Amino acid sequence: MATSVSASFLRVGDVAPDFSLDSTAGTPRRLSDHRRERNVLLAFFPLAFTSTCTAEVCEFSEDFDRYEAAHVAVLPISVDSVPTLREFKAKHGIRVDMLSDFRREVSRRYGVLDEERFFSRRAYVLIDRHGVIRWSHVEDKLGQRRNTDELLARIEELD
Repeated sequence: MATSVSASFLRVGDVAPDFSLDSTAGTPRRLSDHRRERNVLLAFFPLAFTSTCTAEVCEFSEDFDRYEAAHVAVLPISVDSVPTLREFKAKHGIRVDMLSDFRREVSRRYGVLDEERFFSRRAYVLIDRHGVIRWSHVEDKLGQRRNTDELLARIEELD
């Protein structure tokens, strides 16, 4: 069964739309807070506590220092509520803060919301220090994901 994903996925060269989302840190996080400071990897994931999402976010956590060394802020985003994401973070000892797109506004704006299932597809958007999208990828299947080595290779291409 095909799923309906918005055809408006942003393209390389577009300015990434700014947003503010509640985080597991207890404060809202804005994309624009990182401008001129560091590159940003938005990592949309469908749902906390599912197998592929758990493996993916745990890998972000395990490789936290590698991303920090590359001057990249990793912002995992899901449609789960903040309390659910906090529980997920605590259960797995996750180091990265996660963002809640509970109202699905950012997933829609970035064109990754699966309208039939009402959660975002697994997608990656790499944004440079100037706020420009430099690479993006949406997974074809829910069980697929990119790994740290591939993502860091994409990040290295920015410099």
